[in-house]
Amino acid sequence: MNTLSRRGFLAASAATLSAAAVPSLLLPVRPARADGHKVITAGKRVIEVRGKAANVFGLTQADGSSGLVMNAGENFRVRLKNLIGEPTAIHWHGLTPPWQQDGVAAISQQPIADGGSHDYDFPVARAGTFWMHSHFGLQEQSMLAAPLIVRDPDEAGQDMQEVVVLFHDFTFRDPQEILAELKAGGHDMGAMAPAPAAGGHEGHDMSGMAMGSGTMDHGTMNMGGMQMGGQMGAQTGMSHLQDVQYDALLANDRTLDDPEIFAVEPGGRVRLRLINGAASTNMWLDLGKLEGKLIAVDGMPVEPVEGQRFEFAVAQRLDILLELPKEPGAWPVLAVQEGGRMRTGVVLAAKGAPVAKLAGMADEDFPAVGVALEQKLRAARPLGDKPATRKHTMMLGEGAGYVWTLDGAMHGQDKPLAVTSGDRFELTFMNHTTMSHPMHLHGHHFQVVAVNGKRFAGAMRDTVLVPANMGTVTIAFDADNAGNWALHCHHLYHMAGGMMTSMAYDD
Repeated sequence: MNTLSRRGFLAASAATLSAAAVPSLLLPVRPARADGHKVITAGKRVIEVRGKAANVFGLTQADGSSGLVMNAGENFRVRLKNLIGEPTAIHWHGLTPPWQQDGVAAISQQPIADGGSHDYDFPVARAGTFWMHSHFGLQEQSMLAAPLIVRDPDEAGQDMQEVVVLFHDFTFRDPQEILAELKAGGHDMGAMAPAPAAGGHEGHDMSGMAMGSGTMDHGTMNMGGMQMGGQMGAQTGMSHLQDVQYDALLANDRTLDDPEIFAVEPGGRVRLRLINGAASTNMWLDLGKLEGKLIAVDGMPVEPVEGQRFEFAVAQRLDILLELPKEPGAWPVLAVQEGGRMRTGVVLAAKGAPVAKLAGMADEDFPAVGVALEQKLRAARPLGDKPATRKHTMMLGEGAGYVWTLDGAMHGQDKPLAVTSGDRFELTFMNHTTMSHPMHLHGHHFQVVAVNGKRFAGAMRDTVLVPANMGTVTIAFDADNAGNWALHCHHLYHMAGGMMTSMAYDD
């Protein structure tokens, strides 16, 4: 399959794309088919956010439902139709297809023209909570995303209800305007926090500086001619949490003014499949009075971790098992922005149970999302014992004019990271910037093997958060899927600002 030139890659990465539209996240049982393919349409729709109409994108099936459900062991046979009014490409996040079917404009395929379609057909071996989203320009901010659930046929007989929730950060603004302002004026420093203690949570917002929901735009802080970038941040111990201020957080397209309510049985078992589809907002998953058991991250099983609050970075997924109380009730499942109070969520409610009105703001600021949970996680099916045959330390950098770099280069201007089939590759991300970065490697699942220099046999993932101010995370993976793969920060504006490269097999 042809790929774009490097110049085309840069143009696609910085493409000027306008907003437009997606329906309720009810997952279909029998998707429409064409020539043996399930049909997913990238199209437009209008939703209501806080009483105002909003044009957004969506990935829907013929019956208007959003997302896709399939079983492990089946083939991913999908025809993607593009009706959004501009080119697009859709990435199957968490799946490991042949590289030409990964859905990344300028790396694995040409963008799909408006009115065109593209067929995909590859085997899917692993069950898990995955998702699909645009990988072209800034369309992901306009909600061009949907759940992609791969069920384990061996679990079909379990007495368990499944609840799928896709979270978004929402803005009425044109994403291109946001990016232009970031490039012109530096960070919108609406929330800042002290750097985390090594190996722990990042601290709470600094009193007098953090704005919680983010209402103050400080622009670029210039001190003696030096922009407040990565080096100064490392010296002052300051981390910067949010550079984009949002109008709302959404759960399955809705705010807490009118949350989706899932009917559940008292005493029943519920599997939450939760997807942080935000463009740039790390969140906390808050179960309130419920105690949950985290059983998988990024679709990969972990040794269970119990709790009521879980760190939830951009693009990550959490599978949480709930044993509901036997007494009838209503139980919110909430997501709260890091460094603030803005929140959204859904409600699990027994028949006849009153559902109280939920405020759109938490009672207190939530801390920064860090690596405390990451350090607790242990893979249920870790990589086999094998020494690393190749290692690389990748520097995450920051510069004036909203430039974000990997190993000093931006937008793949460097050479691709080289890998050879059969390698056990250890890749260390070292973060020289004032912000954390959710780093995503396409086409592979990796194991987290060290955080801030401390080694452990952590979770299998596809996206890991690298802490700000000289934080480090080391991942290990087996080079078993030859091709050319995207490697980038999943904060959409950081990626658009340059924090994207590729990994290419040299054989």
